Amino acid sequence: MAKHLTDAEFLTSTAEGVTVVDFWAPWCGPCKMLAPVLEEVASEFSNIEFYKVNVDENQEAAGEFGIMSIPTLLIMKNGEVLEEKTGYQPKEALVELLSKF
Repeated sequence: MAKHLTDAEFLTSTAEGVTVVDFWAPWCGPCKMLAPVLEEVASEFSNIEFYKVNVDENQEAAGEFGIMSIPTLLIMKNGEVLEEKTGYQPKEALVELLSKF
């Protein structure tokens, strides 16, 4: 299950290991479509931490990473962005992407 992050928690939570951060908003249709897919994928990858950042409430992290569209997924390792995916992603594509880590 993805943990909700605030701007204050962002850097420490993503500093170590592989993390997936979902930048989203409650009013965003594609974000609502992606949420259950992400939860399903999270249950299959115990070696990866999954986080959600509400861009309406936490604009600092979104601004720092230049998030212009949502949903945007950042795949990070030890605080460094390795991959960025914008828009709805089907489960198969996410599983394939995350299998590299």
